[in-house]
Amino acid sequence: MYKLLLTLAAATICQMAAAQGPRHRYQREAFTTDTPMVHDPVMAKEGDTYHIYATGMGIQQMTSKDLKTWTVLPTPVMTVIPGWTTDSVPGFNSHVWAPDIIRWHDRWWMAYSCSTFGKNGSAIGLLSSRSLDANIWKDEGCIVTSREKRDNWNAIDPNFVIDEATDTPWLVWGSFWDGIQLARLDTTMHIAKGEKPRTIARRYDPNYKPSEPNPTSKYAGTNAIEAPFIFKHGGYYYLFVSWDYCCRGAKSNYRVAVGRSKNVEGPYLDRKGVNMANGGGDLFIEGDKKEWEAAGHCAAYNIDGEDIFICHGYSATRNGAAMLILRNIAWTTDGWPELKP
Repeated sequence: MYKLLLTLAAATICQMAAAQGPRHRYQREAFTTDTPMVHDPVMAKEGDTYHIYATGMGIQQMTSKDLKTWTVLPTPVMTVIPGWTTDSVPGFNSHVWAPDIIRWHDRWWMAYSCSTFGKNGSAIGLLSSRSLDANIWKDEGCIVTSREKRDNWNAIDPNFVIDEATDTPWLVWGSFWDGIQLARLDTTMHIAKGEKPRTIARRYDPNYKPSEPNPTSKYAGTNAIEAPFIFKHGGYYYLFVSWDYCCRGAKSNYRVAVGRSKNVEGPYLDRKGVNMANGGGDLFIEGDKKEWEAAGHCAAYNIDGEDIFICHGYSATRNGAAMLILRNIAWTTDGWPELKP
């Protein structure tokens, strides 16, 4: 979910990952469901199995063979939380937020968020694995941290994207403060030497001041944008972001907006040509107030020839519970995404 004085010293401290934290107890048995409760989902496919990873104790995981029935696994991705996470983020324990996953150079890479609600003293950690089925993950330390009163952004909600022209990995992240950040990575999936994050999307134009306060946090302000995800389709990179407020159950007003760019670095523009860094963006999905009160924190994939969109929605019929939404994406004749019925 959030100005930069990123130094090599800070990066070095952030990447020290020798110590391990305590183990925690989790559910005892797997169970299956066609209506999984989930928050901040991302997805991958290996072999004939789909995997979803999401916010939860040690990162929640579930699998499916058909994208309809999901098996919620009893063991999280991280049964042991690396000790550096609690050293870097005071107040963080084992409730890990908003992971992302990508296959690059014959390895799975997973980024995850360590934070406390409404504050921007946060860190994005990194894991790697050869196989999802084996569920054996190596701690690769920290990618980036943010510090209260130092940085005007928040190091949570990571998403990997590869510049296909140069095979270069990038990381996009952010929540509130000055909005969505982007930085180039090196071949170890850490911030490249000399690279500084830059803002590529905000909820509002910087000169606009909303009259209503943030209902969830006095620290985060009202630049209510977070959870970026960049999806390549055709000749464009599409930046999906979540606007407004999550995590309030039926009172949530989360929704997803999108813009696009020919380049990973942007600028990302909406249909009217407004830069998302100046508050641009076209509404993509929001709550219909019948099935969903609100919807957000999304991801998009091309799997088996289909373009798939996932996010969590706050159920209007289940007291605002956060549940999985999975839909196919269609494309307009001028190249903009929309959801199939």
